[in-house]
Amino acid sequence: MRLIETRGNDGKKAPEVSFSEAILSPMASYGGLYAPKTLPKFDEEFLNSHLTSDYKSLAKDVLKRFDIDISDELIDKAISRYDEFDDKDNPVPVVKLEDNLYISELFHGPTRAFKDMALQPFGVILSELAKQRGERYLIMAATSGDTGPATLETFKNKENIEVVCLYPEGGTSDVQRLQMVTEDAPNLHVLGIKGDFDDAQAALKSLLSSKEFNEFLKRKELKLSAANSVNFGRIIFQTIYHIHSYLELVRQKAIEMGEEIDLIVPSGNFGNALGAYYIKKAGVPIKKIIIASNENNILTEFIKSGVYDLRNKKLIQTNSPAMDILKSSNVERVLFDKFGAARTKELMESLNKNLYYKLTPDELKEIQKDFDATFSTQKEVLDTIKEYILQKNYIMDPHTATTIKAFKEKNSQVIPMVAYSTAEWTKFSPVIAQSLGLNVTNDKEALNLISARFNVKITDKIVNLFKKRVVHLKIIEKNNIMRELIDILN
Repeated sequence: MRLIETRGNDGKKAPEVSFSEAILSPMASYGGLYAPKTLPKFDEEFLNSHLTSDYKSLAKDVLKRFDIDISDELIDKAISRYDEFDDKDNPVPVVKLEDNLYISELFHGPTRAFKDMALQPFGVILSELAKQRGERYLIMAATSGDTGPATLETFKNKENIEVVCLYPEGGTSDVQRLQMVTEDAPNLHVLGIKGDFDDAQAALKSLLSSKEFNEFLKRKELKLSAANSVNFGRIIFQTIYHIHSYLELVRQKAIEMGEEIDLIVPSGNFGNALGAYYIKKAGVPIKKIIIASNENNILTEFIKSGVYDLRNKKLIQTNSPAMDILKSSNVERVLFDKFGAARTKELMESLNKNLYYKLTPDELKEIQKDFDATFSTQKEVLDTIKEYILQKNYIMDPHTATTIKAFKEKNSQVIPMVAYSTAEWTKFSPVIAQSLGLNVTNDKEALNLISARFNVKITDKIVNLFKKRVVHLKIIEKNNIMRELIDILN
């Protein structure tokens, strides 16, 4: 597998790189990203060959067909992390919720969010590559709530690895924050920043390309990589569960092999949706990828109008905070795949300089061939959560609730739809309580109240969070991130 640069080559970097090189050094020329030069085929023959496969067997074959330069032994070690999920034989249950609607539950891993699906095996591969090369790496992660805990979990106590995780103060749930600030391992560093996720992500991208910071790291004999979905090592693992969803609908006799389905993806940074786009292009029968957003509905505007406009936009803190994002990094990879490097560079430079770009009518038609979009208000999120608890005894987190609005709006009653549940409700229990009109003052109270009322068990990993000592206390100004990191690493 070879990866090429979304904004073209600057003459300083190699024009194409291997998978392992892209994992270890994820930023490409001109601040761009790496994207696959070609995709494998995931056609009916491939799908039929995995009708009786377990998830790990499917995952291994997908990775092999991408032809990544990783040994079979290391691939096996990486995907063995799925054995630590709730059910090692079925780490991603797909459950029927409505006629025509199936929920792919991506939250059964150690940090109870979909980021575990990619970050648990990804962390094993990156750590082992660093060890094999005798190199030390600083792994940077910016988080809106789920990437941070999953990154810390996968890299804690790993040799040759230091991790810095940036999260927006007040921009995550209490459980998400506790999952980060109580992680006690000597190679983990967690910093709250006074700003939002876009500030954290901008800081990460700036550091990845900063000459000063990279020269400092060189003196410290540290190389720099990232755990966010700017790293294609994350994306490749996010293709697998979309293929699994299709196979599950065939197994459950919701469709015949070859029939199309729609996918509904709650989207912030667009990595989950990008994984779906790649496997659609590679041959899996997906008609539309429907993007579900919250009131930060920049993606809905873009997919409906072809305009990506951040002017006069202010991030809204909502009850689905993992999607409180305005700059969705992985849209760039779709632009590159559709329109090439020169056009992508032009569009991204306009976004960075002018906070705005606009597709041509023909370009918009190309985007709309694969994508549709809608969004939910915070009230609609609360109403949906309440409806499904009381009528179906199904407790969903607020991000999943945005997919239900999309289902009701876009359901053709002909094509089955798979919606992705990206977090367990326990990470957002006060929102669940609010939807039911319950007055609670904190997460612990909400968790206990909902658990008792609806007879649902809370996993030990969530319960034990409230007993752990907070070890990461620093909250810093966003302009001080580089100085703070230099002090930490010194």
